[in-house]
Order: sequence, then structure tokens, then C-alpha cells
Amino acid sequence: MSNPIRLYMSMSLDGYIAGPDDRPGQELGRAGGRLFNWLDDRESDGPSGQVYREALATGAVISGRRTFELAGRWQGDHHDGVPIFVLTHHVDDGDVPPGHARFVTDVEDCARQARAAAGDRPVMVHGAGAAQALLRAGHIDEMEIHLVPVLLGEGRRLFDHLGGDHIELDLVRRLEDRDVTHLRYRVRRPEETA
Repeated sequence: MSNPIRLYMSMSLDGYIAGPDDRPGQELGRAGGRLFNWLDDRESDGPSGQVYREALATGAVISGRRTFELAGRWQGDHHDGVPIFVLTHHVDDGDVPPGHARFVTDVEDCARQARAAAGDRPVMVHGAGAAQALLRAGHIDEMEIHLVPVLLGEGRRLFDHLGGDHIELDLVRRLEDRDVTHLRYRVRRPEETA
């Protein structure tokens, strides 16, 4: 696949991507910042640096609306001016996202636009809501999970509202680094698991 749609997400061992009470001013929830300690090594030549550079080499971003808002809309530029497609249920009249961001209300259209905009580069996905919607629609090709050895106990889970569909994954890469294991999975298509 020349330009996979790939989820990038830091997650606790018990499945949380943010601590409890995530909101503006406390975007990662209480104790949720712990999930991102591995970014201290993002400039290194080690595995975390490699994964970080790969993330920044993506050609488009799909984000859920909640993630987009909690991130301060990234001031319209997630990285290097790539297009940001914000998957949302509705758009208020007059709500124009900044910079390179645009709102999209249809998951199929969002995936199609992001792939086209990314060219031959991967598409980065952020946010639990967007990830679940794209997975349900069959549009996530890979998942890069930054698994952090901590149990947060509560907060926002990555796959809480995925639904009852059975989804098989193939581990295609595992990179160990200080305080994190970077796991890349390929999402099997239904015809592969039948």
C-alpha cells in the first residue's frame, strides 16, 4: 500500500489515551501527560526518534473534532503545512477552521480526500473518535500504538465505542525504547479473516 491511513496513538497498558477529566487546560486529563514521556527521545537516533520522524513524514492528517479542539486546532498547522481533515458530526455556520484544516462530515469522503491529499505518503490519524469511525468503515490500514508501561485506571479509552465487529491485526513491527514499546499493526481486511 503506497499511502496507508495509519493511526498514531500513545496508550497506557490498560487502554487509555488520556487521563480522567480531559478538557481545555487539561488536554491530556489528570496524569495523561505520562503517556508522552517517550517524546523526550524524539530527537534521538533511537526507536522513538525514528517513529517521530515517520509521523512527521505523513502527507495529511485526519483528526477527530474533540482532539482538534483540545489541541487548540493546532493553529491550523499540525506539521509542515499538510492538510488536516477534521472528521465531525456537524459544522456550525461560520465556523471556519484555521490554516490547512477543513471539516468533513462523511467518513468515506474524509478518507478519500486525505489519501488524495497525501499523495504517496501515509495519512496520520489522531483521536479515538476518528480512529473508531475509520476502523468501522474499513479505512484504517495500520495502527502505530506507543504502548506505555503504566495503568492509568480511568480516563478516555482508545477503543471504547468501536462496536461488536471482530477485527484481526498482524504485528508488523515492534520497537523497544526507554519507557515505551512502539507497536505497528496491519489491520486485516474481512476477506482475509474469513
